Amino acid sequence: MTSLARPSSPISRVFEHRFVQYRRTFRASIFSSFISPMMFLTAMGIGLGGYVTNDAALGGVPYLAFLAPGLLAATAMQSATFEATFPIMGGLVWSKVFHAMYATPISPRDIALGNLAWITVRLTMISTIFSVVIVIFGAAESPLIVLAIPAAVLTGLAFAGPIAAFAATQKTPNKFAAIFRFGITPLFLFSGTFFPIGSLPVVLQGLAWLTPLFHGVALTRGLSLGTIMDDPIATAIHVIYLVTLATVGAHLMIRNFDRRLIR
Repeated sequence: MTSLARPSSPISRVFEHRFVQYRRTFRASIFSSFISPMMFLTAMGIGLGGYVTNDAALGGVPYLAFLAPGLLAATAMQSATFEATFPIMGGLVWSKVFHAMYATPISPRDIALGNLAWITVRLTMISTIFSVVIVIFGAAESPLIVLAIPAAVLTGLAFAGPIAAFAATQKTPNKFAAIFRFGITPLFLFSGTFFPIGSLPVVLQGLAWLTPLFHGVALTRGLSLGTIMDDPIATAIHVIYLVTLATVGAHLMIRNFDRRLIR
């Protein structure tokens, strides 16, 4: 048998469960995870980008090259948010499969980390395919686009941990709509994905700096354009911010799984 059929650790058993679920339902996610972002890149980057002539405001690069890495980070954010909401609450409330896992030697910590491991692999899949599309479109200005993949995954994990921790406290999905409507959508629009945040009022620029997506976009764009080391201090801040948020989110997720499953 393969190693997947005989997981060697409790965490890998949880990961296998998520993998088997995805294998049965992956067709439903193809549009939202892959086709929709590519259509967005085509429409905005090539269609609208043909009318954007002020390259100076974009750092002297075509709009497609500016937009593509921003969409890469934004897609990772959106995918991570979905994976950290309904599947998490579903396992705790609807199917109670996480309770069934806890009835075995699998601990709440293993369940939380197994879910995070699956989200990491899922984000890697999405980010890799999107990066390949960026290269095919001729929107990558540097071979460092390869490193934009882990940068996008890190961006997604900065959302996944905290949101999964919140999802673990919910009994209904009613508040998830507010997360997408008042959290994810504004970040998608105003965190530097489509235009430099310098175009925003000063107050909104400060708010944008506080958002994980801004730091993720800055990393993926810097790597795709080859400008990542133009400001090494800013780059270090972006990485530290995202790593800290992902780490704190994972800790909160483990704590909330523990509280939800051990009563």
